[in-house]
Amino acid sequence: MTNMFSMMKQAMSMQKELKNVQKQLEKQTVEYAGKNGLVKVVARGDMTIDNVKIDPQLINPMNGRQLEEAVTAAVNGALNSAKERAGKEMS
Repeated sequence: MTNMFSMMKQAMSMQKELKNVQKQLEKQTVEYAGKNGLVKVVARGDMTIDNVKIDPQLINPMNGRQLEEAVTAAVNGALNSAKERAGKEMS
């Protein structure tokens, strides 16, 4: 019985520690500058996007596809950076 209580106590402690790490990750941000730095995305450690900045030269009706690709690449880069940081925090 003592071993079972010890295991439960350890599991609760680990759960509490995980929640603390998750709260810390919510506060941390990473910035990723996409294609030529024309699109910058800031992502939080909880995998949400905090901010997107687009250089005015990309905002042109004739370059719609280029803008879409640049934003997609920057968002994916920012989220990958956030995942890497989260992985480091949890290990």
